[in-house]
Amino acid sequence: MIRAIGLMSGTSLDGIDAAILDTDGEHVVRPGHSLGIPYSAEERAVLRQALEAAKGWEPGEQMPEAVAEAERLLTLAHAVAVRRLLDEAGLAPPHVGGGRFHGQTRPPQPEPGRAGQSRMGEALASLVGIDVVNDFRSADVAAGGHGAPLVPLYHQALVRSAGIREPVAIVNIGGVGNITYVAPEGGLIAFDTGPGNALIDDWAHRHTGEPVDLDGALAGAGEVDVEILRELMAHDFFEAPPPKSLDRFSFSPAAVERLSPPDGAATLTAFTVEAIARGVAHIPGVPSRFIVCGGGRRNPVLMRMLSKRLQGGVLPAEDLGWRGDDVEAEAFAYLAVRSLRGLPLSLPTTTGVPEPMPGGRLHRAGRS
Repeated sequence: MIRAIGLMSGTSLDGIDAAILDTDGEHVVRPGHSLGIPYSAEERAVLRQALEAAKGWEPGEQMPEAVAEAERLLTLAHAVAVRRLLDEAGLAPPHVGGGRFHGQTRPPQPEPGRAGQSRMGEALASLVGIDVVNDFRSADVAAGGHGAPLVPLYHQALVRSAGIREPVAIVNIGGVGNITYVAPEGGLIAFDTGPGNALIDDWAHRHTGEPVDLDGALAGAGEVDVEILRELMAHDFFEAPPPKSLDRFSFSPAAVERLSPPDGAATLTAFTVEAIARGVAHIPGVPSRFIVCGGGRRNPVLMRMLSKRLQGGVLPAEDLGWRGDDVEAEAFAYLAVRSLRGLPLSLPTTTGVPEPMPGGRLHRAGRS
């Protein structure tokens, strides 16, 4: 059994989630203390600039300065999160056997290696005095996988630990949406479904100055433009069979530009929901319930739309005793332990990799 810290700072740009997990990397998952630290407006601005710069970062080119600046910011912010987490939990670095550092400044879709590789893992290990495992995607991508999604094996472990025997789907709505289908016999299928919160958040930020559509208030005041929704759903991605992945910038809000702020928010929210529903069509079984994780579950308008659109119960992760904001951070602690044990992090049915693939890079505290 290893006590690990998982860190998640995803493309939703809301903040850093940190969680402690005691696990064997297989069947035992015991969540410990967790916390969330929201980004300041200044930090969010730096990260948005980095995401924009990353879009034009071609293979073989040096890391853009905006990305390098974001990595410096993220490294320090994650170090602060780890120290605060340990302090609140009453633990010291020697009590933790591994960490997982998940950066957000690079697109997750499969691409060849780039010049100017990140040293975030090495720097974080030095700052917090804990071994760090990062770079979990590279081996998968090098072997022909998509490199995402990476959380499904932890979803499966959570389902098993909850004693669920019927087919279920875990829907994560972060910056991007994804779904994991866990079959009763243990089969696992996972893939990105389409936009999550990113388009909605960007639209809300543009029209209200707020980083999110808080409580779905903007969307709740509008009407869905059915014709524009149909246009958005005509994207080739939705008909492609899984496994498949995308990134924050795979879809554009251009189609809703002529709409009012409320109608645009309602239509983009419906886009996220319809993308999830279209993804369910690629699942071989019928889930008895849909368990929703990520920030999207806090949007009541989105959740109502999702409940109306999907067959089977739609419920937030908390209804099963899970921590919906912490699942991904816990997952990367779980993956860190699997990496240390040489266990697969991805499967042919989750990322399209030809065979179960281990991965991750270990950085020892105090040395590279």
